[in-house]
Amino acid sequence: MTVQRVEPGGPLRGRIQVPGDKSISHRMLILAALADGTSTIRGLSGGDDVLRTRRILEALGIRTFEAAGVLNVHGGALSPAKGPLDVGNSGTGIRLLAGLLAGMDFLSVLDGDDSIRRRPMDRVLEPLRAMGATVAGREGSDLAPLTVGGGGLSGIEYRLPVASAQVKGCVLFAGLSADSPTTVIEDRPSRAHTEELMLATGITVDESSEDGLNVTTVHPGRPEPFTHDIAGDPSQAAFWAVAAAIVPGSEVVLGNVYAGPARLGFVEVLQRMGAHLVLDPASGDMTVRNSELVGTDIAADEVPGLVDEVPILAVAAAMAEGVTTFDGVEELRIKESDRLAAVESQLGRMGAEVRVENDRLVVTGRPEGVGLRGVGVDSHGDHRIAMACAVAALVAKGPTTITGWDAVSTSYPDFYGHLQALRNGNRPEVADRSADEGS
Repeated sequence: MTVQRVEPGGPLRGRIQVPGDKSISHRMLILAALADGTSTIRGLSGGDDVLRTRRILEALGIRTFEAAGVLNVHGGALSPAKGPLDVGNSGTGIRLLAGLLAGMDFLSVLDGDDSIRRRPMDRVLEPLRAMGATVAGREGSDLAPLTVGGGGLSGIEYRLPVASAQVKGCVLFAGLSADSPTTVIEDRPSRAHTEELMLATGITVDESSEDGLNVTTVHPGRPEPFTHDIAGDPSQAAFWAVAAAIVPGSEVVLGNVYAGPARLGFVEVLQRMGAHLVLDPASGDMTVRNSELVGTDIAADEVPGLVDEVPILAVAAAMAEGVTTFDGVEELRIKESDRLAAVESQLGRMGAEVRVENDRLVVTGRPEGVGLRGVGVDSHGDHRIAMACAVAALVAKGPTTITGWDAVSTSYPDFYGHLQALRNGNRPEVADRSADEGS
């Protein structure tokens, strides 16, 4: 377990390109694997989570070739793997791949690290069983390793109990191999990556809104080979947006940030808090300057569009004037860590006033002249907790040491390098794709 020391310092200045969007990267790899032919993907996230999905697809018989940041995927028929398929720390990976494998007429085993083995998978097991797949968790539970016996699926109509792009994606990927259309109904819209990318690659998807419900229907089929450029990950951009907003004298430009539906909730919240944040819709460039922030209230129906950004928004709230509340954030308890408990404990160690009240997170901003303190904190094996603490450390009094920094490699291995570049006022135009984050 590695330890990273972060010193407080001067302003952050310059331009960076954050890693390619992690959620889109997983899905494009799976769609490329299903397409009969060669697909080309540029800007793929190089974090360990996405690399695990790529390696799993290779274990299932898919060939890939990468050169100069361009990945060619030779897709087609999948074949049984020789052993268990290890997703590492990726909750997105295990859920989407369970849907993919449910449609294959062979047996597969999906496993992961200790964090994955603690995360309940009943939300995907239930709809997959309803479609006719034979799926089982460890010793009859809903925990990984998951055994997936696929094939012979029937289309279903399934209403999500909780807004979740991962569960929706699982069901829609399984629906590609069903004998009839599959419909997912949502009370609150979650991120729409799966259906958007399916449509873009030639799959028939119907979308509608009925009586306040979001209805998505996928028709059985396979994607066409494609070429896709993956834009920068807004969930990673959020760390630098908050850093620029709270560190005095800072101005940061984040290049080509993905601006799709339900991905920029954090932008609306930061702007509401008074952040000087401008997004150019044409280029995707996001410019953020240091600002005086004030507290705000985040309603439960906003959370699906910013669920992964809650830890870093809590850092912004800790530096704002007044109280910030996050309602309906219970989903954070079953991420890579219990993120509610981790935010409360680790930011609390740094002097922030944070408390959890059932499914609500409440952060009271520090009064003028009183700031955070540099201490030893623990990532709890969670990349977003590690990076949120690193941003908080930039405005703390004294150095901060973050135990479990290696968790950052799952989504953004070059995070600390980009921090150093911004401190030096450098302008790295492109992130290190070979070394480059789910709801």
